[in-house]
Amino acid sequence: MNGHTTEMMGKSTLYFHYPCFDGLVSAVLASEFLESSEGWQITDFEPVDYTVRDSWLSTDLKRPAAIVDFLYHPQAEFWADHHETSILSPSAREDFERRKQEPGILFDVRANSCASLLFRSLRRSLGHKQHLRDMVLWAEKIDAAKYSSVKEAILGDAPALRIARTLSAEDDTGQDYARFLLRRMRDHDLAHVADLKEVKDREDRIRRSILNGLESVRAKLRLEKGGIAVFDARPKRGQVISRYAPYYFEPRARYSIAVVRSDGGIRITAMRNPWRNFRSIPLGKTFAKFGGGGHERVGALQLPPSRRNRVRDVVNSLLSEMQHRRR
Repeated sequence: MNGHTTEMMGKSTLYFHYPCFDGLVSAVLASEFLESSEGWQITDFEPVDYTVRDSWLSTDLKRPAAIVDFLYHPQAEFWADHHETSILSPSAREDFERRKQEPGILFDVRANSCASLLFRSLRRSLGHKQHLRDMVLWAEKIDAAKYSSVKEAILGDAPALRIARTLSAEDDTGQDYARFLLRRMRDHDLAHVADLKEVKDREDRIRRSILNGLESVRAKLRLEKGGIAVFDARPKRGQVISRYAPYYFEPRARYSIAVVRSDGGIRITAMRNPWRNFRSIPLGKTFAKFGGGGHERVGALQLPPSRRNRVRDVVNSLLSEMQHRRR
């Protein structure tokens, strides 16, 4: 890849987006490639999410470092992503432009998932493992929201969907659980992993919490002008809010805006209805103005509790763009 020898790479760190099924599968693919083909010894798997966005470029990575499905960092020896909002500053952009032809820098905003980008780029090293091919197909389906129905999106029974649901649990075991899944998914297919006791127990609990969360959404949901489903909720104990829940109750809505509050902060998510065929406004770029990010069809922002007064501004800005930029 970059001409590094095994001795030079030594003990390495892999950063991956989490909680995100695409980020998890991307980490499986990258770790398999880097260790089997490039001589890396990955001893540290670091799940990261967009709560670190503001401090990301000033963070010293544990090196050698690889990053998948997450923000660009000049210190990374290997980076793969597909988000159009991944390069955070002019200096980071300059560094990326200097390095973008290197074999270890993989970036394509046209890719439906980071996993599909990795698999396409590293097919010679990964293509012989059928269980990895299957994971990539599911990562693309989930990340691009190519579900057959809202019911499949929320409560689908396929092994990948059952695993993906378990990622939404908000507890202190999240990072350890991410590492547990990553190691099992490298060596086993999705059906085997979904049937592990640790996964089944977690999924049973999350499924009940999602069903309970639907009631919270129903109570708070309103349909704004232009067919925009909006809700602002603070889930009770034992409730999980699916980002697809607005379409469960308003299947003809064009967009959804979800505000989900917790003691740890406030998450705002907006999405174009994946079951309606029209071109979305660039939601990822819209969220980037507030410190978030995403794709054209989905964007998100995490705010700390101290910045809850920004929620109204973000929601009003989203509503304005959705209502006045109909395409």
